[in-house]
Amino acid sequence: MSDDGVGVRVVQRIREEYRLSPEVAVVDGGTLGLDLLPLLEGVDKLLVVDAVETGGVPGTIVRHSGDEIPLVMKTKLSPHQMGLQDLLLVAELQGGLPGEMVLLGMQPGETGLCLELTPHVRAGVEALVRATLDQLGKWGVTSEPCRVTG
Repeated sequence: MSDDGVGVRVVQRIREEYRLSPEVAVVDGGTLGLDLLPLLEGVDKLLVVDAVETGGVPGTIVRHSGDEIPLVMKTKLSPHQMGLQDLLLVAELQGGLPGEMVLLGMQPGETGLCLELTPHVRAGVEALVRATLDQLGKWGVTSEPCRVTG
């Protein structure tokens, strides 16, 4: 749904262009919701990258952590955000909530039925990739570019 796909684009870029520390799993959670619960078992740190409605300028990046995340996700852009709230609630009830959670989000411009990002969000993808790698680096995750030159 147009700019709601910004998180998927970031995940794709990181998978294609970087090698991360082996203990890191890069997952496109999409609309999987509670089906992601087994993936949270034993996870110490969780980084979510998604479109987030802030009322701000399209393409603006925001960072939220811990208990702020469920509150931020109350404004739904798509069905998968309800899934994220449910996922975190169930993980907490089962005692499996990651110890540290960060949400990196981008204000969408459009969330209609379309596969393309709007220009403002498309222009911000590189900054969101960089913010994602920076956050991982703060957690001690190494990332090396794996681009083939020639």
